[in-house]
Parts: sequence; structure tokens; C-alpha cells
Amino acid sequence: MISDTSDVLDFSDTELSTLDESEAEFESSSTPDYAQDYIDFTYSNPTTFHVIEYFKKKLIANGFTYIKEGEPLTEGTSGLFFSIRSNLSLVAFVKGKKWTYQKGVGVVAGHVDSLAIKLKPVSLHKSIDGYEMLGVAPYSGSMNKLWLDRDFGIGGAVYYKSGEDIKMKTIDSTPHPIAKIPKLAEHFGLDDKLANYNEETQMAPIIGYSNGHSMEKPTPEEGKSPLVDKHPIKLLRYLAKLANKPLADIVGLDLELYDVQKGHIGGLNNEFIFAPRIDDRLCSYLAILGLIRFAKSFSDEDLESYDGFNIAYLVNNEEIGSLTRTGAHGKFLNSVIAKVTQANESELNLIFANSIILSADVTHAFNPNFKECYLDKNFPIPNVGLTLKVDSNQHVMTDTVGIVVMEQVAAKNDLVLQRFHIRNDSRSGGTIGPIMATNTGARVVDVGLPQLSMHSIRAMCGSKEVALGIATFSAFYKDWRQAYNSVEDL
Repeated sequence: MISDTSDVLDFSDTELSTLDESEAEFESSSTPDYAQDYIDFTYSNPTTFHVIEYFKKKLIANGFTYIKEGEPLTEGTSGLFFSIRSNLSLVAFVKGKKWTYQKGVGVVAGHVDSLAIKLKPVSLHKSIDGYEMLGVAPYSGSMNKLWLDRDFGIGGAVYYKSGEDIKMKTIDSTPHPIAKIPKLAEHFGLDDKLANYNEETQMAPIIGYSNGHSMEKPTPEEGKSPLVDKHPIKLLRYLAKLANKPLADIVGLDLELYDVQKGHIGGLNNEFIFAPRIDDRLCSYLAILGLIRFAKSFSDEDLESYDGFNIAYLVNNEEIGSLTRTGAHGKFLNSVIAKVTQANESELNLIFANSIILSADVTHAFNPNFKECYLDKNFPIPNVGLTLKVDSNQHVMTDTVGIVVMEQVAAKNDLVLQRFHIRNDSRSGGTIGPIMATNTGARVVDVGLPQLSMHSIRAMCGSKEVALGIATFSAFYKDWRQAYNSVEDL
């Protein structure tokens, strides 16, 4: 286990000068500071668009070069690079000049999407006795009773005209909540009879009250936007103000409602993080920062002689099955590797045959109120270390060889690994692990940091998970190849 985490992050002010001061402060010396860094990150970046934009800035600030997916690669491929698909998926990598196909790639892959409430393409909702409502839809397992009585902000992507071009800008209303889905008071005697509310008829967010006044109408100039007959005009004006763009120029919205409350460090001894969107923003954050930490160990001369290829791969839409171009089934990883290596199909297969992928997604920490739901001696606890997820029915991909490799990496770096296996009478959740295995043929190991209250609007994890995760992923990037060589052809 890590006894001193003071060197987990070491970014200089110069390298982070392109970020806001609050975002650039990653020189903390104690575990709670690392936890606070993560809390600040998830508060300031509430949607997937924000998260990818943040990582883009972070990578550029630390010497990575951006490669546009839609353009051919014209510069050298050894060094620090990243590429983005649709502002919702990202591949970042460190590649040495001496790398060859048979050296394979070491990948930490996570998903950046998180449960949310999506704005419908047409969000107009009939006013009910003066209450102004909003048309929304659930994303994965949201819009249940856990999402009642929360303060919702709104944010995401706004698409607007700029001359002859269409551009995108991220917006959010933080710290201002604009909506709430109120619970029916228990005094009516109905709430306890409802297993869940009807998502269409009983969970429309309230965004205002008209007090009997006539509905506002768009001005002739506002009427030039194609959105004025699809969304409440008051909402559109509010969004235009957030975007600092004329409403007439706004042509598209990809927005969601999210819990606007900031996370906190909690517990009598600051043992925990209480925050929204831990699944799976936590592992995505750690994958990127782990790669940056690993990259900082190289000079330009070192990269000239380095023979490794290490990648952080962040995908979208895991929570709804991954069957999108920005999800794991979109094969963005395969595309980027083929592009930067100029590999044909046969050569790409050779690369993956010599590769290992960590499918990094949060896992279930032991809940002491429900001990009977866990398999004895096969559950993780907070603030100890990364968890290896195992399932005899292969809902997750970890195999014996993968365990051996990870144990070697952990032992070399004084890290502790935990195990998780479900009971025989329980079911397992899914990860992108099986998709990565079948799309690449590479060995996949499912791992994760433990958390409680998964898929609730507010969750919790250990406050040391941030430091432990960065240390473990950077150690994986450093040492996986040597460990994998010891199990060659197994």
C-alpha cells in the first residue's frame, strides 16, 4: 500500500499555465488535497462535454499534441498525442520512437458518461395551473425516486452559427439550480404505495411559475433560431445568456440536468468523498492523470529511445450499452492506433495480440448494512487499493494471467490489490471489458476503485482512492510490459 502519496502529482505552474488557477492547482501534499482536487473537477465539469474539454486543456498544458480525427497524420508519431471524437470520447497516448508492433500497447480504458436527465429534442411541456414544466428523458437508470428533491442545474453543448460555420460551446448553470422534481408529500398517503414514479407523467421538472401571466413570445429576431418552437422561450433566453450568444444564432442543444450540489470530503477523519457522478468520472480522471504523471518521467531524448506505447482511452455511453460511435463499440481506439502506426489489419491484430487493456470502472465497495449481499472475503473496502473484478461467467474479463500480471505490477510498486466476486445468487453489472476484448482480441483485466451508492444521484468513495488510482495506473503504464513478458504466450 502507498505510505506516502506526496509525489503522485507533480505538475509545475508553467505546464498548467493555460488552465484557470483553480484547475491548475495539483501540487497538494496530502491525500485530502487530492480528494479535493477531484471534487473541484467534477463540480466544474458536470457533463461529458465538459469533462472531455477539461482533459483536452489538461493534456495540452502538459505537452500533448492534439491530432484531429478527420485529418491525416502528417507529423512524427513518437511522443505525446491525443485525439477526440465528437467531443465525447478521447484517446491519449505516450509512444516511444523505438516501439514496434510486437511491443503491443498498454491501455487504461474508462467511460466518461454518467447518469443524468436529458433534455428532450422538443422540451416544450404544457403548463399546469401556472407551473412551468420541462420535457426531459432518463439517461440509463436516472429518473427514479433517488432523483427527487434535488437541485438541478442545466449544462452541456450549445451549437451556434459563426459565419458560415457551426461551432460548439459548453455551458452550465452552476451554481444556479434551474429545476426540481418534487416528491409528493407523504401526508397524501400515496408515495409509499408507488414503487417508482411514472417517468413521463409524474417526474416533469418544475422550472418556473407564471402566476397567470400570458406566455412570453419570441421576438422576430429570436424567431430566426430553429429552436424557438421546440423549447420554452424563457429557457432559450437563459441558455443564450449562458452561452453569450444571440438566440438567433443558436441552432442546436445537447443538454442535461445534473445535481448542482458540490461534493464534500466527509467522515470524522476525512475518510470519504461524498459527490455526484463518481461512476465513472473517477476512473476516467485517474486514467488521464496517471498517464500525465507517467509522461512527465520522459525527456525528449528518453522518448527517442523508449520502446513503449501507453494509452488512456475514454469512451461515452457505457451506461446505455456502448452501441454508439463515441461508445466502446465505436472502435475509436482501434482507429487511432492504426492511424499513428500506419498498421494494416494484420499488423493491428499483431499489436493487440501483444497488448493488455485495463477496463477501469468503479466497483461495489462493501456496504456494512447489507453484509449478506456480499461474498465473504471477496469484496473491496475503501482506501486500500485497486480492485480486480472476477466473474466465472465472464461478465467481466479478468483471467488468471491478467491477475498474475497485475500482481507483479503491484508488488514492484508497493501497491495493494483487492478482489471482487459476486455471490452465486446475485447478478453482475456490466463494463466495457467484454466489448474491448471482442473488438481487439487483447487481454482485458477488469479493475476499479470501490464506491458505495452506485447509480444514486449522490455516491461515496474513500478519500484516498484518487491518490491510489493515479499511483496504480501510472505504475501500470511503467511496468506492464515487463510483467507481461513473463507470461508470454499464455
